[in-house]
Amino acid sequence: MKNAFGIFTGTAHPALAKGVCDSLGISLGRTEITRFPDGEIDLKVLEDVRGGDVYVVQPTCPPVNENLMELLILIDCLRRASAERITAVIPYYGYARQDRKAEARVPISAKLVANLVTAAGAHRALSVDLHAPQIQGFFDIPMDHLYAAPVLMEYFKQLKLPDLTVVSPDVGGIKMARAYAKRLGADLAICDKRRSGPTEIEMMHVIGEVGGRNVVLVDDMISTGTSISEAARACRKNGAKDIYICATHAVLSGKAVEKLQKAPLKEIVVTDTIPLDGKEFHNLRVLSIAKLLGEAIRRIHHSESISSLFQ
Repeated sequence: MKNAFGIFTGTAHPALAKGVCDSLGISLGRTEITRFPDGEIDLKVLEDVRGGDVYVVQPTCPPVNENLMELLILIDCLRRASAERITAVIPYYGYARQDRKAEARVPISAKLVANLVTAAGAHRALSVDLHAPQIQGFFDIPMDHLYAAPVLMEYFKQLKLPDLTVVSPDVGGIKMARAYAKRLGADLAICDKRRSGPTEIEMMHVIGEVGGRNVVLVDDMISTGTSISEAARACRKNGAKDIYICATHAVLSGKAVEKLQKAPLKEIVVTDTIPLDGKEFHNLRVLSIAKLLGEAIRRIHHSESISSLFQ
């Protein structure tokens, strides 16, 4: 294993890890993961990793706590097996929404998770489209932040949609939407929203021109689906033609699938950072980021630039 690299995964998303390995032309590292009778994780790495450069591909998606513990235990196992360098590849970074003290007496869980990954023994971390970019600074080890934009934008370029407007579903997503609009040669619009309750959102109006135009709503994740569905209705109310959703992480919690199916949407385009077993529906398209992750891993292993992937 010395001076070579290997890729390992837990049970969160083995299909994505296998895709990454296929893109690199290597085999997925063998592990044995079971549970003790009381539910504790029992894990063993079945490869010699001494002196190796190893990568653990494990999104912390639902069940979040189970997958996070698997990630930490697997990192610890590789550290104790004398791997020379361990990189935690976390395509979807859970607890990212708790990135600051928005009110008194609340945790900053995103920082806690970063500390746990470091304490477990990771030497580097890599993630895709963090909910808050400042989370990169929560790590005391090198952190590479990838963007799914090249994969998603390539798909929309192939569609060749005329009269295109990229829309941000809220003010916080303007920067991402502007980047998509620039690359796609599209106009930009913003949905102004106001909350009428803890989980209820009332869309007030759309800032920008969407009447008679095709629309792509851009966001980093779809969680409950409320914001993005209401944004789609606001665009349709303002005369938009075909409406698409473009998002990196399809969390799809609660009644998200039901809300999206009822929304006036032509297609929902997401990536496979999170497994969608049992949540597929007719107008959901899933694009793979396995090649993107594989190229990033190859570059890290050879000490090459990661940022040049997105220039």
